[in-house]
Amino acid sequence: MKRYDSFVMGHISIDENIYQGETVKEIGGAVFYSSCASHAIGHKIGILTKLLPQDRKYLEAFTVFKKDITALDSRNTTSIRNIYYSADRERRTCTALSIADPFTIADIPNNIDSRIYHFAGLISGEFDSEMIKSLHNKGKIALDVQGFLRTVVENKEMVFIDWEKKKEYLPYIDYLKTDAAEAEIMTGIKDRKKAAEMLFEWGAKEIMITHNKEVLIYNGKKHYTCPLKPRNLSGRTGRGDTCFSAYITERLDKRIEEALLFAAALVSLKMEKPGPFKGDRDKVEDYIKKYY
Repeated sequence: MKRYDSFVMGHISIDENIYQGETVKEIGGAVFYSSCASHAIGHKIGILTKLLPQDRKYLEAFTVFKKDITALDSRNTTSIRNIYYSADRERRTCTALSIADPFTIADIPNNIDSRIYHFAGLISGEFDSEMIKSLHNKGKIALDVQGFLRTVVENKEMVFIDWEKKKEYLPYIDYLKTDAAEAEIMTGIKDRKKAAEMLFEWGAKEIMITHNKEVLIYNGKKHYTCPLKPRNLSGRTGRGDTCFSAYITERLDKRIEEALLFAAALVSLKMEKPGPFKGDRDKVEDYIKKYY
């Protein structure tokens, strides 16, 4: 039996990032940034992904132990073009160039026992939603709602559309992650604190809403916030994935305040350098002492 703190599921993506006329190809995907971050700070991480057999070379980018990566064959590898319009990379147009095959419960290896099952999706339809209910009986469910809202429309552009069955599945989710825009799409409310309260009322146990200035957590009793303090934004891509994964794995044995501070500091440090977080706990603790 393979035992993990978190088993992260999602499509790896071959990203084509365009900013100020310059195109950079790099490995991306929530599964990539999430797993690398939690692994770097000492958590035991397993991965499930799907890609074309000839693209397996891209798995070398993961920092997680290769024996802990379950990579299944797919008719395509997900590839996304991101055109950024602002220096903070908040405004962008995303186009799906290709999409890997969806995940089903049958894709989960029988020898996996994880404390958290993390749905780290990129595009609506990536997961059979019934996986949420099935895995709920095995461990805590962590879900990034991006993988259930971001939808490919006719011209292959990706737009955010509300999750039709959110009220059916939110009660099965222990840790729910949205950004400010996604929270507004789901609730119709701009105020992040009020949006988090509504998501809690619909059944999610602990809600994270990320914003370019701070991270908010709500557990039904209290709102917790922590600022982000990066010194530059050259590693902005993967911010939310990194923050959420660090938080949920730290949360396994820490109180909300501690886990939130650690995750906010870690992602602030990560945003200063492109690629996944490759530091360690000491670097995060040093960052906290200096800037928090």
